[in-house]
Amino acid sequence: MRIGELAARSDCSTRSIRYYEQQGLLDSERLPNGYRVYEDSAVARVVNIRRLLSLGLVLEDVRFFLPCLDGDVFAARPGLPGLDVARRRLADLTERIEALTEVRDGLARQLDITAARVAEPAGGSGGVR
Repeated sequence: MRIGELAARSDCSTRSIRYYEQQGLLDSERLPNGYRVYEDSAVARVVNIRRLLSLGLVLEDVRFFLPCLDGDVFAARPGLPGLDVARRRLADLTERIEALTEVRDGLARQLDITAARVAEPAGGSGGVR
């Protein structure tokens, strides 16, 4: 199948497909006219790459899952390097979430303080002088 069909069947942009190929995650043949042609198994591979990326992995991480990208990546038995990568990425995401939670909580506190000041009557005492 050509790249447009692969893009449609995998719900992925042709630009991303070219990038995955450039990164060595996907193979194609070239027709004499230069068009890329992909095997039917490329659909599962692209879908699995996108699934792994949606879980917070990066393309470098996805390389560890190459042996199981053509099937059901989550049903396959991962190797220890793949599990280590996933655990490290989970720890990174947890750390980022904690940092963002602190930022959000700080902003919420500041908004509460500011809103309370705006609600105070002029003069700040709340009474009539």
